[in-house]
Amino acid sequence: MKIKKGDKIQVLAGKDKGKSGTVTNVLPVIGKVVVEGINMVFKHQKPKKEGEKGTKVQFASAVDASNVLVLCPKCNKATRVNYTKNEGGMKLRVCKKCKATF
Repeated sequence: MKIKKGDKIQVLAGKDKGKSGTVTNVLPVIGKVVVEGINMVFKHQKPKKEGEKGTKVQFASAVDASNVLVLCPKCNKATRVNYTKNEGGMKLRVCKKCKATF
């Protein structure tokens, strides 16, 4: 996957279209990412003890990786990611719009 934990991304499709956030978790096996503040859903929990009330817990659900684009740290635009190798043979990610490495 071209998206990594800690990347800033922008959502392209869905109920949160146009919003941006930071990736908190990457699930490459199913091709999804969890983004802070995006695709928030509620989970209803039953009371654990007698006399307690049930609660609603809100958390970020996974978004398909095809519906997000990485925000370039230099030009701050949503862009696709390209790869190049430096002199030491390390793989670097490159912004397709401004050609900056990150």
